[in-house]
Amino acid sequence: MTMKEKGLLVVVSGPSGAGKGTICSRLLDTQKDIVASVSVTTRAPREGEIDGRNYFFISREEFIEMVEGDGLIEYAEVYGKYYGTPKKYVEENLVRGRDVLLEIDIQGALQVKEKYKEGVFVFILPPSMQELKNRITGRGTETEREILRRFEAAYREINYVSRYNYFIINDEIDRAAYKLQAIIDAEKCRVDRFKMKLIGQ
Repeated sequence: MTMKEKGLLVVVSGPSGAGKGTICSRLLDTQKDIVASVSVTTRAPREGEIDGRNYFFISREEFIEMVEGDGLIEYAEVYGKYYGTPKKYVEENLVRGRDVLLEIDIQGALQVKEKYKEGVFVFILPPSMQELKNRITGRGTETEREILRRFEAAYREINYVSRYNYFIINDEIDRAAYKLQAIIDAEKCRVDRFKMKLIGQ
């Protein structure tokens, strides 16, 4: 008798400034058996972001074509820009038994949850709302109006934590990344995730 295990879909989200991107990057640096799904977006790249690594930066017209062609698992409009997760890459890796990490916004995560109920959904929280505000302000990439809008949205978004399987308070990056790995390890040991196949029958 042998056991075949499908890859694990891990969805990480949380309010802007909570540090979900940094946690995911730290996890990927240390865990080479996890692949990250690169989202597509219509927003312009921030300083230091690389096309094809952080996001695929595409036009609004290209994004609409992907939506109409059923090429996205989920998509959402965030602050006037569109974000989405390409379907083909995610599903191919899951079938091959590889774990896939999605770092997406809350709207998108809830869409994915409807389609992939077996996924693992993790919500990243800041240590405090003041620290969240400091992080958003410290980016230096948004105007005062945009900072206020993001902070107000964060208050609303935190209420969605109850829709997730787990939460992690991001008070220290290495500790938060360790907790995320621990969640993945525990989920992969769940009995109901194993599919058994009899050889020769």
